This record gives sequence, C-alpha cells and structure tokens, in this order.
Amino acid sequence: MDQKKTTDLEKILENVKTDQFEDFQKTYRSEMIESGDSFVVYFREVLQEKHLTQQTVFIRADVPERYGYKLLSGEKRTRQRDVILRLLYAADFTLDETQKFLRMYELPELYAKIPRDALLMIIFREHTRNILEINELLKGKGFDPLRTSGVQD
Repeated sequence: MDQKKTTDLEKILENVKTDQFEDFQKTYRSEMIESGDSFVVYFREVLQEKHLTQQTVFIRADVPERYGYKLLSGEKRTRQRDVILRLLYAADFTLDETQKFLRMYELPELYAKIPRDALLMIIFREHTRNILEINELLKGKGFDPLRTSGVQD
C-alpha cells in the first residue's frame, strides 16, 4: 500500500465524525505517527515534494550539517526559532508550511503584529532571496538577523 500524503489524510478527515474516529484510526494506522516527532515526518515529506536533500538545505541555510541532522531527526531540540526559520526557508517552505512546522515543533508561529515577524512573513511569501540577503534586509530595516546558533553580533 502506498503511503498517503498528509494532505490526503486531511481531506479524508473532513468527512469523519468523532464517533467514526476509531474506524478511521484502524483503517489508517500505518499512515499515522505515534511519537511527538511529527515535525520530522512533515519536514521529510515537504523535502521529498520539493525534490531537495537535507544536505542542500543545510548548505543553503548556513547551518552546520551535523547540527542540522540532529535537529531534523529529533535527536536534538532547539528553542532558537531563527535556526528553524533558516532551515525552513532554505527548504523552500511556503509561509503556510512554515507556520505548520513551527506549531509541530512547538515554537511560536510568525505573528503579523510583531514587525520583524511581519517582514519575515513577507520574505517567506516572496521567497526571492538567500539567507545572506535576508539578513542584510533585516539589518537594513533595523532588525536582528536570523541567528544560526548561539549568540551573534
């Protein structure tokens, strides 16, 4: 049986009532993930759809490969949203995909009322720059650049 995409399951769920959940769960058990690492599966799904490798994403994001693998395998977690935003942008995530991933990773979504976040939302929507250009744009508008890890000047 071919693995269903998340969007396929979401479409099926549109017609499932709460009293039908057990049947849904039995039918699609092999499609569902059990652990809290759903972000790992989601990231890999999006990468596969976009025909990208993790290595390419780490290079584009300017994130050390070893660190990136640990983050995206669930082996290591970070509370630094900027690191995750770098990875998501480098992986060509749309704004909607980014917001969904941030929720799954249990980090705050980009919030339109926060000026830096509002600019980042526009950047994700336009998707025309690389990480260095994004950081220059952020600095040019008076905001902190996207950090890679630790403290930056």
